[in-house]
Amino acid sequence: MAADSKTQTSMKVDRDQTIQACRVLLNHTKDLRKRADEKRTKPDLLAADAEDDEGEEARNTPLWMSVTTKKHIVANARLKPGKISLPHSIHTGSSSTICLITADPQRLYKDAIDNPSFPADLRSRVTRVIGLEKLKAKFKSFEPRRRLYAEHDVFLADSRIVTFLPKILGKVFYKGGAKRPIPVEIVNPPERGADGKKIKRPPGQVRRSTKGTEGKGAAPPETIARELRKALTSALVHLSPGVTTSIKFARADFDPVMCAGNIEAVLEGLTTRFITKGWQNVRAVHIKSPRSSAFPIWMTDELWVEDEDVLEEKKVQGKKKLKSLEAKEQPDGHEIKEAEKEVNRAQARGNSESDKHAKRKREAKSDNQEAAATAARKETLKKQKMDAMAQIAVIQG
Repeated sequence: MAADSKTQTSMKVDRDQTIQACRVLLNHTKDLRKRADEKRTKPDLLAADAEDDEGEEARNTPLWMSVTTKKHIVANARLKPGKISLPHSIHTGSSSTICLITADPQRLYKDAIDNPSFPADLRSRVTRVIGLEKLKAKFKSFEPRRRLYAEHDVFLADSRIVTFLPKILGKVFYKGGAKRPIPVEIVNPPERGADGKKIKRPPGQVRRSTKGTEGKGAAPPETIARELRKALTSALVHLSPGVTTSIKFARADFDPVMCAGNIEAVLEGLTTRFITKGWQNVRAVHIKSPRSSAFPIWMTDELWVEDEDVLEEKKVQGKKKLKSLEAKEQPDGHEIKEAEKEVNRAQARGNSESDKHAKRKREAKSDNQEAAATAARKETLKKQKMDAMAQIAVIQG
């Protein structure tokens, strides 16, 4: 299944074009940083460290991929994001620090990280473990939250409490999205049988409160380490009602090939796990930096998912007329009835035409009129793509 979806992704998005777009975006982002430095009125007194500062700024500059769909992905906003594994991690580097936010009591997770079986390289990066109650008590105001935000590079949170964090941490963490807490599964899982189902207690057995069992307490140190590494190599997918989803897929210090690899992984995960009907529901894919324009890397040839989604012009006009009449303070009853009749007639004609169209499509797939309309749409989209590539060439030049 994974191989098929990967093949489908490579067919939809041209790798060479993706690498070229990533190269243009990286160069454009670098030029924007240079222009910003030139506009500074005060001279840099630490000129010797200018190169290091530029590298640090590039590491802190995220690259975003915007996926536009034809229909809404979800009906309601989801506070708990999904995760897609990346071949090139965004949170690499032994110097990056991690803050782990856990459910109470936090001492269980501190002891698990201090356990000798926990990897030493990962332990050195986890500089703070804080429980939910202490987070509420110590970081109520804006200034403590801002200091916590600046002290750590990555924030990981127990998946059981991640939906409570937006209200506790506020816009300091959730406005920009650069350091939103990443959910991790660090709870001790309940016992399961050979069939994978949770083992139920015998009837009449009294439930005892035992730490570390029945889904409570910290998981084994090896499991926690594995979950932390998995979260550090994943991209977050925040879904909300709408047709546009933005995902951070790389940093400005990546090379174009690394960016293209992450783009393919994210698109494969989105079309197979999150977007209903996969590529059929995708309208366009763009990439951008926080201060740049969006660079297109793929656009669809069809602007709708199904043929039934296209409304007749008369039907749309009838609905608009009915809506305008209903908005009047004292509408004429005769006009409303006529507008309703017009909508019903258009609906009947639409249903009849839809049945005839389906019948013709079953009998003869190559209808000349449909072929001409499809060719015209493809020609229009092809022209749009050529214009977009011309704009990229101008920026690159």
